[in-house]
Amino acid sequence: MKTLVLVEHDGGQVKDATLATVTAAAKLGEVHLLVAGQGVGGVGEAAAKIAGVSKVHVADDSAYANNLAENVAPLVADLMGHHDAFLVPATTTGKNVAPRVAALLDVMQISDILSVESEDTFTRPIYAGNAIATVKSSDAKKVITVRGTAFEKAAAEGGSGTVEAVSGGGDKGLSSYVGSELSKSERPELTSAKIIVSGGRALGSSEQFHALIDPLADKLKAGVGASRAAVDAGYAPNDYQVGQTGKIVAPEVYIAIGISGAIQHLAGMKDSKTIVAINKDEDAPIFQIADVGLVGDLFKIVPELTEKL
Repeated sequence: MKTLVLVEHDGGQVKDATLATVTAAAKLGEVHLLVAGQGVGGVGEAAAKIAGVSKVHVADDSAYANNLAENVAPLVADLMGHHDAFLVPATTTGKNVAPRVAALLDVMQISDILSVESEDTFTRPIYAGNAIATVKSSDAKKVITVRGTAFEKAAAEGGSGTVEAVSGGGDKGLSSYVGSELSKSERPELTSAKIIVSGGRALGSSEQFHALIDPLADKLKAGVGASRAAVDAGYAPNDYQVGQTGKIVAPEVYIAIGISGAIQHLAGMKDSKTIVAINKDEDAPIFQIADVGLVGDLFKIVPELTEKL
């Protein structure tokens, strides 16, 4: 099989989510990458160095400058004439492009896979991760989104793929880029952080959330996350949200502070290597999956913990 992986990038670097997707694609067969954007020659060269990649298709055009799904999807659909499977990370970008490609190819999308069992059989979570379904596709072309935390990242160096320029249909005129308001932080991105400190509704306010969570995260050089309840209450911005409707993470250490452990939150972080929970309710569901549990008042424990680090 020949697989095509859409490379997620920021115009200069390949994002980590792509590396995990390359690992999944390699289990299906020969791996080709697609880099779409404007002025992305450098990204194409970096992508060619990823271990296991044999070819990189570079679509350098102003129509792809902001990776609008309405323009990228037809480009992918054209390239699928020479590929058997299309894989993308199950990120905001991937979830935007993949369904459009599946519709253009008239096939069923297979979402959020956890493993590749064979060329046509995969596993994926259902019921917020409480059950794992094994699904088999009879479609000639496969369109797949990949849960990045379920696969090891391919090495960013060591490959020697060839780079080939491709062209697509250009701007379809269905959407236009207006602008972006991006949050900037010196802390690591949630999906790539090795340590994450997350806060829940029990923190009580935005002021207390940042007063307790931020100093601990700074000491640990950790990313900052939040439960949906904390985000909905306005304690933290949307891009902090971890869970089924937020970001799926699997850091080396996940510290859950004042988070009860609703099923939607557990679905987003239960693959973490070590889970530390701090909660005053000893019956909180979070303790069922925690490796280390501390029952007590977070307003006393967290400052003490931060001070001792």
